[in-house]
Amino acid sequence: MTHQDPASAVNGAAPPSFSDHLARHHPELLPSARRLGPASATAASAAAPQATTIVALTYAGGVLMAGDRRATMGNMIASRHIKKVFPADNYSVVGIAGTAGLAIDMIRLFQVELEHYDKIEGTPMSLDGKSNRLAAMVRSNLPLALQGLAVVPLFAGYDTERHLGRLFSYDVTGGRYEEYEHHSVGSGSVFARGALKKLWKPGLDEESAVAVAVESLYDAADDDSATGGPDLVRQLWPVVYVVNSAGAREIPERELHMMAQELVNRRSAAGLEG
Repeated sequence: MTHQDPASAVNGAAPPSFSDHLARHHPELLPSARRLGPASATAASAAAPQATTIVALTYAGGVLMAGDRRATMGNMIASRHIKKVFPADNYSVVGIAGTAGLAIDMIRLFQVELEHYDKIEGTPMSLDGKSNRLAAMVRSNLPLALQGLAVVPLFAGYDTERHLGRLFSYDVTGGRYEEYEHHSVGSGSVFARGALKKLWKPGLDEESAVAVAVESLYDAADDDSATGGPDLVRQLWPVVYVVNSAGAREIPERELHMMAQELVNRRSAAGLEG
């Protein structure tokens, strides 16, 4: 009589979706399992730090995502150091806007979801599959979103089958929309999108794409108090990731420092009020 290793039995029975596996055995651990009464939700919404602003754009050979470092709580700055853009796996990144704590939990679960699928199926999930799994997670948070604790991500990655960078936006109901050229979410998104429309052009190289992202966040911070621009005093710069056929890579701070300094010098030399 043979005895099967318990770990092998669990792995063999595990579904490709880690979220489904967790929902079946430990649903209380899912971020969407939280339930608040109306009074608690109102208090939590007012006290929870909010993360903004995220921009994403395509360039020749890939896609880029960048986020500022500020989180707000009402009219107060809750943090100047928050990170809003994360690698989801080797070929995709995800940015967050909305309730910071819930969003970070969702991203951690999404990262595990993709790694779990890779190990169970023996192959990475397709980019469309990843974007759809993230949509399901956003949809599961709808009860909290309706109470003011919304999470609105922005997802981007390199499609290894189609050999191009793609990006996707979402609404609080889990609606998934493929965006083209560029997009932005968060409180400063309207100003960032205006800048992207003027600065983006087809065939941008990677360095130019990073410069466009940094300048669009600078413009957003100029008009939106919840968005933090490059901070030359505290040496704080946006978090920027590029994703191409070589995978996801974070742009070093020294490069962002040089770009931000050049931008500030150029704007100062122009001496324009607007």
